[in-house]
Amino acid sequence: MNHILFFGFGFSAQALSQRLDQNKWKITGTSRSDEGVRAIQAQGYSGIRFDQMKSIPDDITHIVSSVPPGESDPVLYRFGYELAQRAKGFTWVSYLSTTGVYGDHGGAWVDETTPLAPNTSRGEKRVQAEARWYQLFEQHGLPLQILRLAGIYGPGRNQLLTVRNGTAQRIIKADQVFSRIHVADIAGILLASMQQPNPGRIYNGADDFSCPPQDVVAYAAELLGMPPLPGIPFEQAKLSAMAQSFYADSKRVSNDRVKSELGYQFIYPTYREGLQALLDAIP
Repeated sequence: MNHILFFGFGFSAQALSQRLDQNKWKITGTSRSDEGVRAIQAQGYSGIRFDQMKSIPDDITHIVSSVPPGESDPVLYRFGYELAQRAKGFTWVSYLSTTGVYGDHGGAWVDETTPLAPNTSRGEKRVQAEARWYQLFEQHGLPLQILRLAGIYGPGRNQLLTVRNGTAQRIIKADQVFSRIHVADIAGILLASMQQPNPGRIYNGADDFSCPPQDVVAYAAELLGMPPLPGIPFEQAKLSAMAQSFYADSKRVSNDRVKSELGYQFIYPTYREGLQALLDAIP
């Protein structure tokens, strides 16, 4: 039986876990709190407190790390040496990164060969973390695949909810373009990668249609039968520092590689299909 370890059991990890046949897979997730461990166990999986892990379980075959870096990558800080020593004993390892590593391209296309030029501290830390993970592949043979994710949405995290609860803002910034991906397609891409591992390969996780963020808000309101939200100039919008940082980058993210190499077909190729499905799923 395969045994997959999720460092961080968040949105994407849970989506992938739900796609795995528990007759063929043992699933273990980590959390930083006892409450988080109990939540993992409540889903029928094994849960471990990250700070209480002394080593990676002996029978682990697959690993997904979605833990964001701080001053360093917490997973590599604690388990980098062990990952190096046991590298060739794993079947498949994936590090979930972000398309923020590309920086701002003024709305132009980027792909996996585009030089990394982050313009936020979060992006810079991701570049550093990617490089450290990649060293484990180059120097020790860790069967690593890196997946760089665009803006994630899905059940419980989407513009239908923010429009409905009144927290959505239709922010207008000239020439601003975002890419996004439904969490179900993240799980699908990871599954496709697991079925045909290609150690050292980097993939973008983004759907087919990059667009201005205000278009998504407008479509969500339309689906809900609500009046359009007024446009707010970016300079006047009330945004957290985190939200403002997302507007520092404008680019279109190519997904050609996951299609051509992994043969992946998107469940939700654009936000329109994704939001419609989320609306249809509401009781």
